[in-house]
Amino acid sequence: MRRPIQSLLRLGAAALCGAAAAAGPAPLTTPEGYAVPQPGHRFEFPRDYGAHPDFRIEWWYLTGHLFAADGRRFGFEATFFRIAGPPGLRDDNPNFSRQQIYLAHMAVTDVQTGRFWHDERVNRAGWDARAAVGTLDLANGEWSLRLVAAAPPRLELRGGVRAEASFHLTLVAAKPLVVFGENGVSPKGDDPTAASYYLTFSRLRTEGELTIGGTKLAVRGEAWMDHEISSSQLGRGQVGWDWVCVQLRDQARELMLYRLRRADGTADPVSRLQWVMPDGRAVTAPYTWRVQSTWTSPHSGAVYPARVRLTTRDPVSGAPVDLEIEPLAPDQELTNALGGGPYWEGACRVRDGAGRDLGSAYLELTGYARALAK
Repeated sequence: MRRPIQSLLRLGAAALCGAAAAAGPAPLTTPEGYAVPQPGHRFEFPRDYGAHPDFRIEWWYLTGHLFAADGRRFGFEATFFRIAGPPGLRDDNPNFSRQQIYLAHMAVTDVQTGRFWHDERVNRAGWDARAAVGTLDLANGEWSLRLVAAAPPRLELRGGVRAEASFHLTLVAAKPLVVFGENGVSPKGDDPTAASYYLTFSRLRTEGELTIGGTKLAVRGEAWMDHEISSSQLGRGQVGWDWVCVQLRDQARELMLYRLRRADGTADPVSRLQWVMPDGRAVTAPYTWRVQSTWTSPHSGAVYPARVRLTTRDPVSGAPVDLEIEPLAPDQELTNALGGGPYWEGACRVRDGAGRDLGSAYLELTGYARALAK
C-alpha cells in the first residue's frame, strides 16, 4: 500500500501502464478506460521495473534503516508516484504535459535525536519529471531512482529534504523479486478493479552517503522496495490502511502485512499477511493485530497506533510468532499537503514478547487524520 492514494488521484487523473493486461479478447478496464491488473500476467524485466502508463496510478516506494560507523542510526523513505491523465487525453506540449503527473515524498529519521524531516513535490511530465517505460529510470527534480545493473539488480537513489538532509545510495537485491497476491494480482476490495500488481524487493543491501546538517556520513544498512501498479486501491467501505514490512535479523525471511480498515476499525477480509521465504516465494499466513498504545499528533490531531503486537504463524513449523512493533521515534508524521492529507510512516524496531531484538520494520498508517474517499 502507499499514501492516501485516492487523494493523489485528484491531482490530475490516473494510470498504470504497458506491462498491463493479459491476453484475451476483452481485458477488464475501469469505467474510465484505465487498465486493470489481470490474473496470470507474465512479468518481464527490466521492462516491468519501469512505468505502465495505461494504469491510473503507480508508485515506487523505498524505506530503509541506515547505520553510520559511529553507531548512529537513521531511517529513510523515498517514494515516486506516477498519476495518469484521462485515457485519450491529447497534449501538444511534451515539456509541460498533462498526460502524467509526478509526485514524490522524501523523509529522514535521526533515531539518536528523534528528529524527523520530510518533503514533497509535484511536477507535470516533461523536463523536470519522468518515469521511463521499459526500465527503471525515475526523476522528480534532482531526486532520482534508476536501475544501473541487472544481475543482481542494482539501483541508485538520490534524494533529500531541503537543506536538512540528503542521501546518495546504492541498493543491491539480496533476494529474488517477490510478486505478492494471488495468481499475480493483489486484491484490495470486492470490486475486481480494486487490485494491483505488487512487486517487491524485500531485502536490498544498501550503502552510500547521508548528509545531515552539513555533516557527511558513510552509511550501510538494508532497505525494502515496493512497486505497485493499479487503477483503483480502496474498496467500498474502506477508510484507510495499516501496512508494515518486517526484515528479520536472521537475514532469511521477511513479512508484509496490509490491513485495509473499515469505518468501524475492523479489517476488510481481503487484508493479507504474507511471509517472504528465502527463495522469494510469498506465503500467506493468518494474523492478529493488537494496538498496545497510541500517539496523538501535535500537527494534525490524529491518533495513531504507536506500539502494535502482530501475531502470526511460522509458515514452515506452524509455531506462533509474536512481533512487537515499536517506532524508533514517535513523531514520523508526514503532512502530505500536496497529496491529500497527513499519514504516519516511520522506522520501527521489532522485538519478541521477552524484549529480544528480532529485526527492523517500517510502518505506514493512513486514514487516521481523516477517512480516505474511494
